Amino acid sequence: MSNSLNSKTTLNISGKSYSYFSLNAASKFLGIDLTKLPCSLKVLLENLLRNEDGVNVKLDDIKTLANCVKKHVDYEISYKPARVLMQDFTGIPAIVDLASMRSYVKKNGGDPSKINPSVPVDLVIDHSVQVDSYGNTSAFGENIKLEIKRNLERYQFLKWGELSFKNFRVVPPGTGICHQVNLEYLAQVVCNESGVAYPDTLVGTDSHTTMVNGLSVLGWGVGGIEAESVMLGQAISMVIPEVIGFKLIGKLPEGTTATDLVLTITNILRVKGVVGKFVEFYGDGLDCLTLADRATIANMAPEYGATCGFFPIDQETLNYLSLTGRPEELIRLVEAYAKEQGLWRSSEELAFFNTLELDLSSVEPVIAGPKRPQDKISLSQVVKSLPTSFSVNESKEKNDKLQDESVVIAAITSCTNTSNPSLMIAAGLIARNATKLGIKSKPWVKTSLAPGSQVVTEYLEKSGLQKDLNTLGFNLVGYGCTTCIGNTGPLNKDIEDDIKSKNLTVAAVLSGNRNFEGRIHPLVKANYLASPPLVVVYALAGTVRIDLTKDSICKDKNGNNIYLKDIWPTNNEIEDYVKSTVTREIFIQKYKDVFSGNEHWQKIKCEKSETYNWDTKSTYIQNPPYFNDLLTKNNEDNIINIKNARVLAIFGDGITTDHISPAGNIASNSPAGIYLKNLGIESQDFNSYGSRRGNHNVMIRGTFANIRIKNEMISNEGGYTKHIPSQETMSIFDAAIRYKEESVLLVVIAGKEYGTGSSRDWAAKGTLLLGIKAVIAESFERIHRSNLIGMGVLPLIFQSGVTRKIFNSSEIISIKGKIVPNGNLECIIKRKDNVSQSIQLKCCVQTTTEVKYLMSGGVLSYILAQSILT
Repeated sequence: MSNSLNSKTTLNISGKSYSYFSLNAASKFLGIDLTKLPCSLKVLLENLLRNEDGVNVKLDDIKTLANCVKKHVDYEISYKPARVLMQDFTGIPAIVDLASMRSYVKKNGGDPSKINPSVPVDLVIDHSVQVDSYGNTSAFGENIKLEIKRNLERYQFLKWGELSFKNFRVVPPGTGICHQVNLEYLAQVVCNESGVAYPDTLVGTDSHTTMVNGLSVLGWGVGGIEAESVMLGQAISMVIPEVIGFKLIGKLPEGTTATDLVLTITNILRVKGVVGKFVEFYGDGLDCLTLADRATIANMAPEYGATCGFFPIDQETLNYLSLTGRPEELIRLVEAYAKEQGLWRSSEELAFFNTLELDLSSVEPVIAGPKRPQDKISLSQVVKSLPTSFSVNESKEKNDKLQDESVVIAAITSCTNTSNPSLMIAAGLIARNATKLGIKSKPWVKTSLAPGSQVVTEYLEKSGLQKDLNTLGFNLVGYGCTTCIGNTGPLNKDIEDDIKSKNLTVAAVLSGNRNFEGRIHPLVKANYLASPPLVVVYALAGTVRIDLTKDSICKDKNGNNIYLKDIWPTNNEIEDYVKSTVTREIFIQKYKDVFSGNEHWQKIKCEKSETYNWDTKSTYIQNPPYFNDLLTKNNEDNIINIKNARVLAIFGDGITTDHISPAGNIASNSPAGIYLKNLGIESQDFNSYGSRRGNHNVMIRGTFANIRIKNEMISNEGGYTKHIPSQETMSIFDAAIRYKEESVLLVVIAGKEYGTGSSRDWAAKGTLLLGIKAVIAESFERIHRSNLIGMGVLPLIFQSGVTRKIFNSSEIISIKGKIVPNGNLECIIKRKDNVSQSIQLKCCVQTTTEVKYLMSGGVLSYILAQSILT
């Protein structure tokens, strides 16, 4: 390393010496006052100082970032996170890819051991548990048995990976959600590697990796493709982000929760527009927010569009590290290092690119929906906001039967809110108050409780509140994302039949972070995000056609009307329970054997080997074809030439990765279902798309197959398109195969915010394998744009007021030009009448490194060609 600023120095703490790269020393050497540089940029600056090598990180990079204290500059830097976090849905295909690379290297006479994580990687199995059993005390045990049975092949593969790769650990199923395990156990805030201290940083294969920003750890979600490149030693090429300062003042009023706050913030920042930016929170209002409150806010960064939602280190950070059982030596290091480096929370106004302010006292109880997390609704306005498809029946008996406005799913789930003891205790207290009054959840509501860690169960049981939650049907169903990612499981058959026969538009209320259409359950069109206590309230009401600020929720055992105020606990009551039940000892006890797993996990057998023994009969794990046409020589001219491509689909605004990427259950009449049936798999054993992400044969058939996706080329909803030469309507997969047989390249046309949603690598992988060479949209979500490039698919943006409306689907499209960061390419559109139109498209490749990835056919191909085989 160069250390050209002589910034490497020593920090002594309680008689122990640590080396570190001093921002103060760099500041003096450069003659730039860095005290007002946002903390998140200070973390990036330290990263550059520590990794300066004169090649990937140069002195000019350090100077440019340091000067952002004066003025922001769009400038490319190379950033090296300390570690990688994965969940199993996105993690398994990443490990499949690494196994495939090992096989490729061995086949071509290379050394497979070169394919190995060079940074620590933790994979937490949290996305595979489904809510099959619920509302009873045996639900957890039954669900985990089913999970192991359904996913045995996948789990054997992960065990092989843990044995065969270095720097790779697996947290077994039934333990917790990756983001909460990261927050409560894995994150260090300040790392100590061989006596060198530096900020803990990471990327994760789930967009809610940002949750750990609440603990002052800089990290964000990336696609599995980008995560793999980090695992293999590649730096992340990124443009210095604009940092938006969000000032919080005041204190939350009585009766409001952290969920209400985060939904309010999400709405504010979506309106502001912070896509691709860092958001850094500051102000005296932080004094009134617990670390769990901060983590709740940080978790939702993908929903408000930011790359991260960062909180600086302060006393609350240290308090949380102590509470969660971190060693005292680490806590002393974090405090001393943060104060020495200027990472400790300051009362000064920092040099933010722009600022916003929110008075916490103005926050009111809210929910969000019915389709997007940013669509905040005050409790008093819920009825007015209901979809027009809901009935307008105002009968006093409306709560006595299943009808259009009924809540059929009430789920306390997801890392966002179940990591927050105040929210979970509040839900338990509402359950206790309701039980005392003799009121219960409505019989048509599927209730479930899926905490983010075993710690939650421990303090709920210790407080006695789990018993009250059980009474209302909120029994423990598993430790995982469950309902929030669509692993809702089936509804009662009578309920499903009623919904279908009456064509009812029913609702789900969940304490998650995502409520995109088609995500939660195929029969539930309206989905609302709410705090855990409000989830319980809506289960009692059984309907969303209710103004909780004034309407009666239900009647008690004596026939008296019960209102929200009758069961809602006070803030002091909640705080007293938290203080008495959430203790350091619980965290230490629950995390002492975090990698051991239960008896089911321990019984899974596999052997260590240099390369994976692929089973061609497996329907879960297959060797993907990404390297079949590996380009060992890069096109140094960077010329792209897509000739005579057809339009596979035209999509409107807001197409999410939930629409693009295979997710949820596999329908028996879908291309993926037909494929599995042809292999002799019964429909009850299809499992979910997420569980089969290691098999490209299934996943390519599910790409663009969401039942709610709307292709504007045809009238019907779902994953269909028109094969233009024959004018036949067919599944998108079947059309893509037909075009491939005809040697026709494909493009996809889309509107605004294309690819918003989870960091799903299969949204890009499926796009590539369908034969799509370019996606032309009005705007892209950050992660999906990066993922497309990572798979060698070209992302392009319309310019000069041009939109998708210029296409009617029958055009033949050619795209040509030289790929340069943010440059233009010519698109020639040939119409039916042989009239041609030329338009300019902006190339959404932002850095020179991304150019290399794209021209190599993707980042993994680039790594193989440039680093392994040469």
